Amino acid sequence: MEYATTVLTGFVALYIFMLAAFTGYEIIGRVPSILHTPLMSGSNFVHGIVVVGALWALLNASTTLEQAIGFFGVLLGAGNAAGGYVVTERMLEMFKPSDKNKG
Repeated sequence: MEYATTVLTGFVALYIFMLAAFTGYEIIGRVPSILHTPLMSGSNFVHGIVVVGALWALLNASTTLEQAIGFFGVLLGAGNAAGGYVVTERMLEMFKPSDKNKG
């Protein structure tokens, strides 16, 4: 059974990265400042996609440098995802009624 393989050359990978960066900048740049934190904390699934991509890069790494970059990608992506949930929890705490006002 033959498997199809996809090989990204450096130029194609750079092109995809530049398109993703430009698109992200344009989308986030148009969001009002007051909505940035709820928008980003509400979209923690994006951080999960980053972790999956970093895991894919790590599993396909063949040199020590590629393995180190993949490891740090997984580490930073997982930290970013966990931090997003911490921010969401803190933000939701602000909307709970405080016990001080109960007389």
